[in-house]
Amino acid sequence: MPNKIDHCFARLRGEKRKAFIPYICAGDPNLERTIDLAHALEKAGADILELGLPFSDPLADGIVNQLAAQRALAAGATAAGVLNCVRAIRAKSNIPIVLYSYLNPIFQFGFEKFHNEAEKAGVDGLLLLDLPPEEDLAERNGGGVRNENVFHIRLIAPTTPTDRVKAIAAKAEGFLYYVSREGVTGARDQIADSLGDRVKELRKLSDLPIAVGFGISNPDQARDVARYADAVVVGSAIVDLIAKNGAKRDLIEEVGSFAHQLASAVKSV
Repeated sequence: MPNKIDHCFARLRGEKRKAFIPYICAGDPNLERTIDLAHALEKAGADILELGLPFSDPLADGIVNQLAAQRALAAGATAAGVLNCVRAIRAKSNIPIVLYSYLNPIFQFGFEKFHNEAEKAGVDGLLLLDLPPEEDLAERNGGGVRNENVFHIRLIAPTTPTDRVKAIAAKAEGFLYYVSREGVTGARDQIADSLGDRVKELRKLSDLPIAVGFGISNPDQARDVARYADAVVVGSAIVDLIAKNGAKRDLIEEVGSFAHQLASAVKSV
């Protein structure tokens, strides 16, 4: 069966649309609300859902996402709990789901075991922040360790040399995730001036869709990025809204409304 990520981008190409990919940390404010938030984001126009697997030392994340991981862990989120959360989302939705994670919690769970359980739960891709492609066990031993039905999404940074981009793109699946600027996750006042040129260079090296994330925080920025990219990822701005409204009854409505604005901006291009 084709991976849902490939199917999603094929459908969007046919519709001549760009993808909106929101990020939230699973378990923030708790796993039950994460299920509700996931369905609200899809209803608001999300094409792919990126779920963070909370970790105690998220070095690639800014303060907003760090605090979200802390809240999730304090609320009792675990790797097994997040997979159960995915199962609950999948019971009512076919939206492609990508887990954003560091290697440590997956290694502790068991690398092969996690991939197998993730596929059973309904995960379509893993974005492992601190697993370089050349260290990926699947590449080192010909794919005998992990389940090939769960894609490994590859990251490309602004500082990645061309030769390394070629090597990464050759092994990539689903889409390439381009980090729009140096540094950690977090909202920014403007997008990088070099973004358009950088995406054009990536297109010369890979036929995969290109998603752009890190620093996109409002509909205007999302619209600008969608002019170059195939998908726009928005995380910290949504996570910050969850932090400010997590204890309120209208959390789902607030997040859904903001996500709808972002999705509409992306789809207007």
